[in-house]
Amino acid sequence: MSLLEHPEALALLADAEVSAADVDSCQLRLELFLGRYLPRFYREEQRELAQVVLQGKLSKLERKTSEPIANLAERHRKPVQHFVGAGAWDDESVMAELRRHVAEVMGDADAVLVLDPSGFPKKGTHSCGVARQWCGRLGKVENCQVGVFLAYVTAQGYAPLDRRLYLPEECADDQGHRRETHVPQEVTFQERWRLGLDLIVRSGADVPFGWVAGDDEFGRASAFRAELRRRQLRYVLDVPSNTLIRDLSEPPAPGKQRPPWRRVADWAKAQPSSRWRTIRVGDGGKGPKKVRALEAWVQTRDEGGVVGPRERVVVLRNIDREPQTWYTLSNAPAEVPLAKVGEVHSRRHGVEEMLQAGKGEVGLDHYEVRSWVGWHHHTTLSLLALWFLILEKGRLGKKNSGPHRAATA
Repeated sequence: MSLLEHPEALALLADAEVSAADVDSCQLRLELFLGRYLPRFYREEQRELAQVVLQGKLSKLERKTSEPIANLAERHRKPVQHFVGAGAWDDESVMAELRRHVAEVMGDADAVLVLDPSGFPKKGTHSCGVARQWCGRLGKVENCQVGVFLAYVTAQGYAPLDRRLYLPEECADDQGHRRETHVPQEVTFQERWRLGLDLIVRSGADVPFGWVAGDDEFGRASAFRAELRRRQLRYVLDVPSNTLIRDLSEPPAPGKQRPPWRRVADWAKAQPSSRWRTIRVGDGGKGPKKVRALEAWVQTRDEGGVVGPRERVVVLRNIDREPQTWYTLSNAPAEVPLAKVGEVHSRRHGVEEMLQAGKGEVGLDHYEVRSWVGWHHHTTLSLLALWFLILEKGRLGKKNSGPHRAATA
């Protein structure tokens, strides 16, 4: 018996089969989907162009910039380019409508809002916010733009919520750069954690959620954690392995009144195996996902050396793949089980999957716009296309990381 004749293989093939009716209905479903969003565009020609761009982003085009999209629709290039790059339509209104849609389809009081910066390599220096800065996609400091993205992650899957272009201080202070790239006067330099906080506050008004998560760029910012505590928002945030902690359960060092300060990685290595627990953090393709976990109540210090309040350090180590360890800080109270903290952390990867899908399927990283408005227009249309795709994948019942409900107007 061949591999494809195996019962499990036949079941997988049957599950992946897409009927002609499914394909034929996609156009109609896109029209129904857009019926909710097109009123957010002011003029009839804008509504037409929005549909053209969305269809192009959902097509099999290899390069999903304005010119190939215009060619696919047999339209002139310049109106499409202008619509994306400088059109007088309100992208924030579209994003707000998307968030309301996400809340209706996926709304969950236990959802996790996950922040992640994403780099877009650029060769030139004329695009808004371009500078030599860390580009995660390349794994090095390089000429790039960086956007801060916010995803909504539940047991159902992920959905996009918001985005903001990071304007490095050198660009924010360069009047020539601001003028050439049409940066609004009210936009000033903000650290990326401050941009992330703004996205959380704005999105939190539109969707129910219970947690905030992010990588160590956000976790290392003590001011960010303090702002979340002030707003009574629960978080599980990665921190670097060299973060200094003071284990409040340890006895003081000889001649001292307080326990010693140690790097969190060194502290974790020194803990006896009896303190580690195996916990379940969700379901994977091959069954329950489990990790080894260690926790304690600790204090940290901010950038100025000031000692902070009690926080919960949770160290997580995978056991089913190549060894990897995550160090996190949380303000979840003691009554929240350790397994729940681990589950929230596992959902952090939803934003990475979302960005990967955005870049791989709807051309999130395919653009030639240079202005502030152009970048936000482009990312708005890309995230809108991605949201439709998530809904369609769920409707077809195929294995995916999106919600399993149909797209609705």
